[in-house]
Amino acid sequence: MLRPSLRPRALSSARSLRTPLFARSISRTPTPLSPATPAEKDEGSIASVFSSLGGDAFVPLEPRFGELKKALWTDGLIESWRTVLSALEERTEEIKEKGTQIVPQVDFRDIQAGLSPSLKDEIKRVGTVVVHGAVPTVEAEGWKRQIQSYIAENRTLARGFPNDNPQVWEIYNSVAQTQARTHPGLLETQKTLLGFFHTTDDSSPVSVNTPISYFDRLRIRFPGDSVFALGCHIDGGSLERWEDPGFRQCWREILRGGPDPHLRHDPWDLTPRLNARTDLYNGAGACSAFRMFQGWTALSTTAPGEGTLQVFPDVNLATSYLILRPFFRERRGREGKLGFDDWEVDLESTAFRGSVKGKAQELSHQTHPHLRLTETMVSVPQVVPGSQVYWHCDVIHAVESRHGGKTDSSVLYIPAAPLTKQNATYLAAQRARFEAGKPAPDFPGGAGESQFVGRAGKGDVHKDSGEAGLRALGYAPFVPQEGETEGGKRVIEEANRILGFA
Repeated sequence: MLRPSLRPRALSSARSLRTPLFARSISRTPTPLSPATPAEKDEGSIASVFSSLGGDAFVPLEPRFGELKKALWTDGLIESWRTVLSALEERTEEIKEKGTQIVPQVDFRDIQAGLSPSLKDEIKRVGTVVVHGAVPTVEAEGWKRQIQSYIAENRTLARGFPNDNPQVWEIYNSVAQTQARTHPGLLETQKTLLGFFHTTDDSSPVSVNTPISYFDRLRIRFPGDSVFALGCHIDGGSLERWEDPGFRQCWREILRGGPDPHLRHDPWDLTPRLNARTDLYNGAGACSAFRMFQGWTALSTTAPGEGTLQVFPDVNLATSYLILRPFFRERRGREGKLGFDDWEVDLESTAFRGSVKGKAQELSHQTHPHLRLTETMVSVPQVVPGSQVYWHCDVIHAVESRHGGKTDSSVLYIPAAPLTKQNATYLAAQRARFEAGKPAPDFPGGAGESQFVGRAGKGDVHKDSGEAGLRALGYAPFVPQEGETEGGKRVIEEANRILGFA
């Protein structure tokens, strides 16, 4: 029986709409763009990706999003909400006690030797890991110097955010970025982390044994900066999490209802993610490729308080709360309170807090108060040039609002992505744009670096990476690795055809 404080006013209509959860088709859903053939995006910067950076005005969602909530509703979500709120209270105290130390750190030698099951479990729960020692410090420092020279030589053409004093550069094709993306230490780290994921079906068309390279920006943040205040967010779509039937399959245990969805949800199951469409609106920064981990490779020594990365260190719990949040709202007269009885079911509004078409999913204390983000977003431990940081694609993350250090806080954005048909198609398009000196397909378009002096080419693959480096950029055929699944073998064949090797 529904508790009075949580009885939805529109419950009768919600019941009449109920059909098998993931079979229902929502009327007037836009025809999605194919993720395999992204249209070229307008010129822009990282401000195009986030409503908060771009200063976008609030635009209410149309009625079909209210219909979507009613179609997904089941009474069991009330118990899901109650148990998730309870678990968040307990986890918040643990996070506050441990702080930065809750984020696992490993040495590259441990990756080479094989991580212990207990350490893997710790990384999986937090969803984030810092890896030291894969790249020599002196080599990473050299990458930064090369990038600085590259920017200086092409300064009249180089663009970034903010316009008057760029710190996040719209640069994708420097020699340093190319060498870093194909560095054997990074590729081996990524292969290990991709192996954290599993499939529920050996025929699933994915290979986690050969990382592909996903070109992204770079950042050189100055001491004292508070302009690049990139708040709490999750990349890879926003409204798509609920709107796209394939993406919804990733949250099937959460949307099924019942107690403790955070214990049943498996964020490491690859199979449903292979059919997820994360970019229905061709957003300026929406990701049409599939990145299992996002990543930073440090170019400077950066400690907590010096403009570094922050994460919410529990991927299951945060995801469960995020997916449930649109179905509940504060009761009138109890605004600001976080208790279970202070909230009620909301099936009448079209609100999906922090979700905007074509933008990243943003979160704040106002939109997602039970996460208590001002207390639970922890900074990652100190990194040095060459350190890598990786976080699961569902992890809430942010950049510290102020850089309180004395030297620059600089990183290359280098994620970990598996081989899928979608990613092979993206890799082919990315390869063509790399050769033309243009931004990668998922990013703001325009001339990019096509007229830059000294931009990278195929010959700038890291000298120690061999075929693996060429393969990551789409310049050598993929080959099945030991233990490859049947689905992996088939996707390798298909990828080689897409890239012109078969």
